[in-house]
Amino acid sequence: MENNNQSLNLQQQSFNNMDGNRNYSNNQINNRNNNQYVNNNTEPANPFLFNGNEDNKGDENSDQPIENVKQVGSVTDISPVKDICFISIIGEIEGHTSLPPQSKTTKYEHIIPMIIGAEMDPEIKGILLLINTVGGDVEAGLAISELIASITKPTVSIVLGGGHSIGTALAVSAEYSFIAPTGTMTIHPIRTNGFVIGVPQTFRYFQKMQERIINFIVNNSRVDKKALLSYMYDTDEIANDVGTVLNAQEVIDIGLIDEIGGFSSAMNVLRGLIDEMEKKN
Repeated sequence: MENNNQSLNLQQQSFNNMDGNRNYSNNQINNRNNNQYVNNNTEPANPFLFNGNEDNKGDENSDQPIENVKQVGSVTDISPVKDICFISIIGEIEGHTSLPPQSKTTKYEHIIPMIIGAEMDPEIKGILLLINTVGGDVEAGLAISELIASITKPTVSIVLGGGHSIGTALAVSAEYSFIAPTGTMTIHPIRTNGFVIGVPQTFRYFQKMQERIINFIVNNSRVDKKALLSYMYDTDEIANDVGTVLNAQEVIDIGLIDEIGGFSSAMNVLRGLIDEMEKKN
């Protein structure tokens, strides 16, 4: 029994010594690697992190690294081209009132400076709008649409998924518009929720607002005003609302959108518009 215990103790000591040696060697390797990193002023690159201010390395005021996957939605910071500004209008368009935090929103105070910056930046030659929205604040959406329609640089829009409600005005605000083969658009009168004062002035306000939207859509597309109004006030298409849901081919037939196509088609048209503008200049 004593011999067995001694052998067990020897084995335990040997294993402990092996672990100790292994830890000692690993520490040496780690120390050597750390010294190399300190001497070379480099550190291992993490593809899931990026610094928002890459040029100011070592600056105390530089942006803190953020998790690209969690906050940005991509593994790397991708800049495919520098002469075209890509603007995404997704979710619900947020206006003067903040929406709940769990809602996917597009804030017009973010989009408007982007459009102005693209117009004034000499390196930007065109703007591509990527639209997948359920609508939202009417005045905010109309403000974005008016701004897009008034800039001098070529613009192309593409409806991916859906361009509903005020998203219709956003889609037609560009010089040329596309819709994905499976895309849809909902046309309906303006509406509101919450407290409403039931007086004739309120009705006239809604009527004027509706006229603003209708005139903008008609002036920036090939759709006929009477046809647009008939789709807008149709009561047989939507179960619990007034309006019409149109698929891709239907919006082409009525002249609301120019063409059915995807991203590559939209890029080709935008490049063509840019070339035409450069030839004129």
